[in-house]
Amino acid sequence: PICLSGVVKVGAVDADQHKSLGGQYGVRGFPTIKIFGANKNKPDDYQGGRSSQAIVEAALSALRSLVKDRLSGKSGSGSGSSGGSKKDVVELTDDNFDKTVLDSDDVWLVEFFAPWCGHCKNLEPEWAAAASEVKDQTNNKVHLGAVDATVHQGLASRYGIRGFPTIKIFRKGEEPEDYQGGRTRSDIVARALDLFSDNAPAPELHEILGEDVFKKICDDQQLCVIAVLPHILDTGAAGRNGYLEVMMKMAEKYKKKMWGWLWTQAGDQMDLESSLGIGGFGYPAMAAINARKMKFALLKGSFSESGIHEFLRELSMGRGSTATIGGGALPKVHSVEPWDGKDGELPMEDYIDLSDVDLDDLGKDEL
Repeated sequence: PICLSGVVKVGAVDADQHKSLGGQYGVRGFPTIKIFGANKNKPDDYQGGRSSQAIVEAALSALRSLVKDRLSGKSGSGSGSSGGSKKDVVELTDDNFDKTVLDSDDVWLVEFFAPWCGHCKNLEPEWAAAASEVKDQTNNKVHLGAVDATVHQGLASRYGIRGFPTIKIFRKGEEPEDYQGGRTRSDIVARALDLFSDNAPAPELHEILGEDVFKKICDDQQLCVIAVLPHILDTGAAGRNGYLEVMMKMAEKYKKKMWGWLWTQAGDQMDLESSLGIGGFGYPAMAAINARKMKFALLKGSFSESGIHEFLRELSMGRGSTATIGGGALPKVHSVEPWDGKDGELPMEDYIDLSDVDLDDLGKDEL
C-alpha cells in the first residue's frame, strides 16, 4: 500500500487581496479553481462540479496523472518548456538604451547579464517566456530587455551593476529600482502585471451611443459596469457630472480589474433597462454584466462611492447576487446622440394663433 496523506492539498486565495496571483493565472471570474499538477507553471482549469465528491474525484484523477508521469520518467518541473521567443526580449545597447528605455512612456524590466554567467543561462528561457506573455497581457505596454554588461560596460557602470544577472525596473520620470522577485516565468510575469496595473490610466468611461461601443466593451471585458443616470431634465449638467465623477473614481479604484465602464440616460436604452430589470424607475441605477455567462448583478445600495465600492467588492470576491440577463442574450442597443455637456431644454411647443377664433362660438352646437 502507498500512503497518500498530504500528497493532494486544497487551498484558497483571496484574489481581492492577492491581486498579482489572480493576474498571474488569468483569473477573470469567481470562484475559479486551478489544478497544479506535474507542471506548476501551467495549472489546469478545473471544469468539474462543485460538490465535495466531484472535487475529490478530480483531485484523485490529477494524482493518478502525476504518478503516471513520474513513473514514465517525466520530472514535471516544466524546465525546458517555458515557451516564449527571444525575439520578444529587446536587445539593449549603449547606443539605443536612452531612446528605447528612458524616453519611453512604457515600463521596462531590464536584465543585465554576462554570457559566462551560469545563473544568467538559467534565467534566459524564463526571461524569454515571460517577455512573450507580458507583451500579450499588457498590450505591449510593459517590455523586457537585456543588456550584455560585458560588452556595454558604460550602461553597467552607470547603474552600478556588480553581479549577474541583475534586473532593474525603469519607469519614466522615476529612478530605476532593483527587481526583488523570483526568477521563474510566473514570478516575472506577476511583477510585470503589477507594474502595468500601477502605471495604467483609469479605464475610459463611455456613453452608450450605439451597438458597436456596447458590444465591444462588454464582449472584451470580464465585467462591464453600466450606470443608467436620470434624464438630463431631472438633474441638469451639474447633477449628471456629479454621478459621472463618482463612476470615474470607481473606475480608477478598480482599474486593475480591467473592467469596462459605460453609462446611458434613463429612457434612451429601454431594451437594456428591461433586460436588467431596471424598468423605468429608481434612477440612478447600476448593473454589472458578465457577457460571457449572460449574468448580471444590480446595485442595491446607494449610488455613492461607498455604496458602489461595496457592490463591486462583493462581486469581485464572488459573493454578489446574480441573475440571468432577460432573453438570455445581450439586448438591442439603439443609436443616440451624445450628451453635449449642457443642461437639458424642454421641447418647444407649437404656437397656435387664436386671435381669429370667436371664443363665444366654441360652446354652440353646430347642426
